[in-house]
Amino acid sequence: MTELDKIFMQRCLELAKLGQGSVAPNPMVGSVIVHNNIIIGEGYHQQYGQAHAEVNAVNAVKDKSLLKESTIYINLEPCAHHGKTPPCADLIIANKIPNVKIGCIDSFAKVAGNGIKKLEAAGAKVEVGILEEESLALNKRFFTFHASKRPYIILKWAETEDGFMDMDRSKNEKGIFWITSPEMKTLVHKWRHEESAILVGNNTIVTDNPQLNCRDYAGVSPIRIVIDENLKLDYGAFNVGDRSVLTYIITKKKVIASGNLQFVQPKSFALNDIMTLLYELNIQSVIIEGGKFTLEKFILDNLWDEARVLTGNKMLQKGIKATSLNRKSSLSYAYFSNKVNIFTNV
Repeated sequence: MTELDKIFMQRCLELAKLGQGSVAPNPMVGSVIVHNNIIIGEGYHQQYGQAHAEVNAVNAVKDKSLLKESTIYINLEPCAHHGKTPPCADLIIANKIPNVKIGCIDSFAKVAGNGIKKLEAAGAKVEVGILEEESLALNKRFFTFHASKRPYIILKWAETEDGFMDMDRSKNEKGIFWITSPEMKTLVHKWRHEESAILVGNNTIVTDNPQLNCRDYAGVSPIRIVIDENLKLDYGAFNVGDRSVLTYIITKKKVIASGNLQFVQPKSFALNDIMTLLYELNIQSVIIEGGKFTLEKFILDNLWDEARVLTGNKMLQKGIKATSLNRKSSLSYAYFSNKVNIFTNV
């Protein structure tokens, strides 16, 4: 692996990330084609169901005769099976690209080394492991989904400087209590766009009546999920009943639904069974924005991959105490007047 290999693979990663929020449950993939150390074509997977990165990179090459003397870089092993699109390994072979450099192997069962075997059998020289750690990290959602048979789980909550996550609701107060600054909405809505789904419990619907979308960020809103075991709520009265966004209500009651408001039943209401249901619904990642009860259930079951804790500059002095992870954050930074701490469960 040369320094130039690292530079070209880094470009693949930069391109791949442009697909975040649009390609799931597929992985994020970027591709760069190089001839005599000059990039002659590049592309990335832009939309689920549409052309893969390798296709877009090949299509970007103006002089196709150069392909048989070039090297193609891809942050993930090329697919070797027919899905919504033909195998990318076949495309590379058909264009006689002699050198293939890959970030990491695709652990998805239908690929899992088969793309590499197909390329080598056709005579291509294949090198794997260029910026492998970075390539694996970029698609942590994809790899977790296939390895653990559940979505990648992100916990998110806001707390005041004195450690409260909500005001005292003993007098049945309703409405959202904003802890962080208005600028934080844009970041949070960007986070929502980057995940397949957003999940809350029915208490959050009652107290906050949230929209659960990314209206302050120019992106596609995630699937909305509400856990309401006994179906206590009338969803026609809440924003979560908005038919413009696919919404799943997880309940044990069977309800006939149509359009984007769907009622689904897990095997049980243990979180593992709920996450298995989301896996079966092909939901690759979920951000949990529920209240303390919902968040602490995930923490107590040790069923989370990442936690994002936002600290605003407000003080409450009394109210609902914020939950705690009892560990050091892996990343901490300031965002306007707020503090962001990222925790990873490794």
